[in-house]
Amino acid sequence: MALAACYRLAAHYRMTDLIYTHITARVPGEKGRFLINPYGWRWEEITASSLVKIDVDGHKIDNSPEQVNPAGFTIHSAIHTASHHAAWVMHTHTRAGVAVSSLESGLETRLNQIALQFHERVSYHDYEGIALNLAERERIVASLGDNPALVLRNHGLLTTGASAAEMFNNMFYLERACELQVAAQSTGQPLRLVPEEVARHVARQYDQTIHEDGDLELEWAAHLRTLEALDPSYKD
Repeated sequence: MALAACYRLAAHYRMTDLIYTHITARVPGEKGRFLINPYGWRWEEITASSLVKIDVDGHKIDNSPEQVNPAGFTIHSAIHTASHHAAWVMHTHTRAGVAVSSLESGLETRLNQIALQFHERVSYHDYEGIALNLAERERIVASLGDNPALVLRNHGLLTTGASAAEMFNNMFYLERACELQVAAQSTGQPLRLVPEEVARHVARQYDQTIHEDGDLELEWAAHLRTLEALDPSYKD
């Protein structure tokens, strides 16, 4: 149900691209298998029972009549094949995310407090075309490295996590950082950046509050309350 919740929440926060882009989750106890959205469904329509189980070779496991987007399979299977930590993967084509991915400078992580969460924690992958070439999977993994966030240049954003909460938190704030950067740059005024030493300090503070102080669980619970109030049918 957590994966279906992620789709509905992303729709609520306007992080969708009609029927494109994906959020996936590794199936616990089933090596090389993960759940993905059925191709052609809007994220507002996703339910727990609609998700499609596939393996890292692209084979459907549960005899679902639904199809899977080939490009989505390429990107997500790359990470699920290579990483034991990144059990959850989210990829978006938002307005702000694609805008920042199209900038030579990429994400300016020293621009504000929200962006500092990603200071020295975001990677970049050069655009190679629509992700249909399975050979690109190794390069995606190499580009991501050990970071929780990846800017797919000229394309969009990707985040990972060991849990739904961690992955969604990463995307929620990565998207917010992109929105704030676009807004700041649109003024045409010089940007005031946080000093490097302070930036590294704040990034470490984020690591503590998110992973040690319980903020991650509090935020995820708040998201789920929002979803319950809007439409609990994601559980179906």
